[in-house]
Amino acid sequence: MTPFLAVILVGVPLAWLVGFAAYAYVDAPKYGMNPRKWALISFAVPLFGFLAYVFERDELDYNPEEDPYAGGDDGRTGGFAVHESRQGEKRLGPAGTEADDDDADDEWDDPDGVDL
Repeated sequence: MTPFLAVILVGVPLAWLVGFAAYAYVDAPKYGMNPRKWALISFAVPLFGFLAYVFERDELDYNPEEDPYAGGDDGRTGGFAVHESRQGEKRLGPAGTEADDDDADDEWDDPDGVDL
């Protein structure tokens, strides 16, 4: 095997792994994560370890103010948002039938025949 081929087959992938580990080591403290742990995972588990770090890091960066599905005071209840074009339409009941509003005092809005 020629030295040039050895560098390509071994050196380039090894350089990528070291780069992924270095990035995880430098970036992890910004998100309050353990840098040694994530650098080791990024180096020891090729590509998937680094992707796990990136996805785990993004999960820690949640802002409910930017979440369109978080419950808010703009007409949404419990994280369920109705598009403006569908507001005011009749609700659907089980199996696509129109829901009747005769149980307006029912706080749980359970199906007919079931009282929770």
